[in-house]
Amino acid sequence: MKRTLSEFLQIALGIFLASVGLKMFLLPNGFLDGGATGIAILLSELFELDISVFLLLVSIPFLVLAWFSLTKRIFIKSLLSIISLAIIIHFENFSAITDDKLLIAIFGGLFLGTGIGLTVKNGAVLDGSEILGIFINDRLGVSIGKVILVFNIILFCITALLLSIEIAMYSILTFIVTAKVIDFMIEGFEDYVGLMIVSEKPDEINRQLIKVIGTGTTMYSGSGGFGKRGEQSEKKIIHSVINRIDIRRTYNLIDTIDKHAFIVEFDVNNIKGGMYTKFLSKEGLKKLTPAKKTEQNTPI
Repeated sequence: MKRTLSEFLQIALGIFLASVGLKMFLLPNGFLDGGATGIAILLSELFELDISVFLLLVSIPFLVLAWFSLTKRIFIKSLLSIISLAIIIHFENFSAITDDKLLIAIFGGLFLGTGIGLTVKNGAVLDGSEILGIFINDRLGVSIGKVILVFNIILFCITALLLSIEIAMYSILTFIVTAKVIDFMIEGFEDYVGLMIVSEKPDEINRQLIKVIGTGTTMYSGSGGFGKRGEQSEKKIIHSVINRIDIRRTYNLIDTIDKHAFIVEFDVNNIKGGMYTKFLSKEGLKKLTPAKKTEQNTPI
């Protein structure tokens, strides 16, 4: 219950930050947003109808994709998040605080990226392009920020033709900032570290790493050496790669088995194949929410 409440509070904060970026920076100054929101703004400008209505209509195809590619819980949270963002955009009356176009681009992107990243980290999205980003990230490994950036570049090219080249250029600048902030928020979360573990109880630690942490391991033999307790005999050495979010849990697990285990932690720049926890995947996202036996991609 506490974990669920924390998730929804962070999602609410993400929605608020994204709405601040839109209403306080981008919309009052004539800047275009990206993704489904950007399409909604463009349609609103062309047909002179409420942007909130278009935001909900444009999001429908992406929500259909979410229904078939993500979990039911994430779909519901995303649906509620998008509806909440539409409502806040409609009723929010923040005043623009600057007309400096560079500041608008930088801080608008900063607020948007932080809001988007915060919601995605907690298992929800605010925009259809993020759903598309998660879908492609899960299957191709391309970062969510890059997917959103490419999506928006196409959108801004259309904007340049229909509205203004200047608006399109500043909007692209905004989303360069947004994409970087999203990557910082999310890929910092999807960060991996390597561990080399030398212990008197390697078999037990190895079993618990696989069972509790859910990571893959490799065991190899050390022919000997010298350590704190003098000459070392031949030992089994455990090598593993884990998600950084699991690092404290892993250390606690090892400590309960062998308080004197020798652990070397090192940064991992990239990984491919093998067995490790990737939270921004269909299965990994489930770990961000309380497990439920009924949590499947089936109709409600």
